[in-house]
Amino acid sequence: MVNPVEDLAALLQRQKAARIAEGPVNAAVRRDRLQRAIDMLVRHRDVLCDALDADFGNRPRVVSLTMDVMGAITSLKYAQKHVARWMKPRHCKGVMPFSLFGARGWVEYQPKGVVGILGTWNFPLYTMLAPLAYVLAAGNRSLIKPSELNPRTAETLARAVQECFDPAEVAVVNGGVDVGRAFAALPFDHLVLTGGTAVAKAVMRSAAENLVPLTLELGGKSPVIVGRSADPRMAAKRIMIAKGMNSGQLCINADYVYVAREKLESLVAAMREAHARLYPGSYADNQDWVSIINERHCERIDGYVTEAAGRGTRIETFGGPFEGPRERRLPLRLVIDPPADTRIMREEIFGPALVLLTYERIEEAVAGINQRPRPLALYYFGKESREARCVLDHTVSGGVSINDVAMHPALEDAPFGGIGDSGMGHYHGHEGFLEFSHARTVFKAGWFDPRRLIGMLPPYTDGKLERLIDRAVRARARTAVLQDGQSGEHSRNP
Repeated sequence: MVNPVEDLAALLQRQKAARIAEGPVNAAVRRDRLQRAIDMLVRHRDVLCDALDADFGNRPRVVSLTMDVMGAITSLKYAQKHVARWMKPRHCKGVMPFSLFGARGWVEYQPKGVVGILGTWNFPLYTMLAPLAYVLAAGNRSLIKPSELNPRTAETLARAVQECFDPAEVAVVNGGVDVGRAFAALPFDHLVLTGGTAVAKAVMRSAAENLVPLTLELGGKSPVIVGRSADPRMAAKRIMIAKGMNSGQLCINADYVYVAREKLESLVAAMREAHARLYPGSYADNQDWVSIINERHCERIDGYVTEAAGRGTRIETFGGPFEGPRERRLPLRLVIDPPADTRIMREEIFGPALVLLTYERIEEAVAGINQRPRPLALYYFGKESREARCVLDHTVSGGVSINDVAMHPALEDAPFGGIGDSGMGHYHGHEGFLEFSHARTVFKAGWFDPRRLIGMLPPYTDGKLERLIDRAVRARARTAVLQDGQSGEHSRNP
């Protein structure tokens, strides 16, 4: 457990020195480190869930167990199962004519070294330990900086990590904003951040000073399109399940929903019914309704809705009448067709509020999505496969769920990550292993060097190489013309 800013550089150098001294990191070592992380979560799950509940003010144990503890264990176990296969070198196609004389090439996957992980507060264990699964699978060591908004969870995790890992393998660094800034400025071999866009820009500026490669898992305003062919009750239920998770404090959650104008009222009614079944009674009394992480975020979310209401926007409140924040709990409120210049239309909500926008034609919804920064997730509800394909082909997002919300990250063997304002890079699956590995190409020469024989060495006065290249270029040009002709004929005769 480390606190002072001045100790950060020394700890980083300790891990880098240990990495160099260790040499190749075999599969058994990697699996052992992953197993220790799994054992740590199993052994300390109760105190970690208690700490999460205390940090939030109210967070059901089942939410912490499911999303933080089991979510991280799933990533760790998946990486542990596949790491030996991922480590195998990839053989390359030979270089002619060198391969005729025994030359060959391959790609080896090396650990990058020491990877820094900056976690965030909404799912603090998952956003640190899921990336760690692929960091360790790739043979790296790691420094972890939890969010200062979860001080009890951060301290509990630091003690657990200290019990299960040598600080030269994995260590937790706790502290406030000053420690976070110093952490981001360290010369890591790779740096992972889960957080907001503004923080990401500051971290990128710091990382650029040392040319540190980054994986950024951000967020943004993730849209939902409810097509006319969708079952409104099913769509409403699944949107409400996701929007109620952690009281909407989830980076891939639905932020705004496009619905056909004539379907608006039926969707609102179905959402109210679904929400009442999931969270009956008052938002202030229901123990399954998670508190907002702190007063600042509580005021921020409430301010978005209040501003829209002040501009004449229709607001629908679920979970009883709105009585103001109660122990940092806010009800879920639908904000219907607010003005485009309101903050709720410009900023990520990240809490219990949801914008509903109406459309006449599905193309309007697609155009509205494309006018905004690229989101971390996109959702489509409907039974029209052609319409779903149109939405997929004409939008760009980090990932997609069709007829559900926030389910695609559960695919552990598929990459998870954003694009543009919603992030860069991936973890999960084989792509996570590749993200934290250095793919090093190796060429091994054969028993004979044919370069003199084919005129590749000076002097070039005999013109042998020039004639050889000219013949090769003409041959390739003829092949390309033939292939184009065949392709055109095929396209005319399906």
